[in-house]
Amino acid sequence: MSVGMTELLIFLAIGLVAGWLAGLLLGGGGLLRNLIVGVIGAFVGGWLLSVANISLPVGNALVSQIITATIGAIVVILVARVVAR
Repeated sequence: MSVGMTELLIFLAIGLVAGWLAGLLLGGGGLLRNLIVGVIGAFVGGWLLSVANISLPVGNALVSQIITATIGAIVVILVARVVAR
C-alpha cells in the first residue's frame, strides 16, 4: 500500500470517528453520514482553530486531529440544522 493511500485511509478513519463522536453528542448517525460530517468537520475544525489561533494542548497528534475534526463536525451539524429549518 502506498504512503498516499495510507494517509487517505487514516484521514477517513479520523473523519469517521469524529462524525461518530459528534453524532453521539448531538444525536443522529449512520455510517455514511458520520463519515461525510466527520471529513467536512476536519476541514471546518482545522480552519476554525487556525482562525481563532487556538492550539490544542494534547501531546498525541492523532487525538488532537480527532478532537479538531469533532469540533468541526459539531459545527457542521449545528449549521445544517439551522439551514434545514
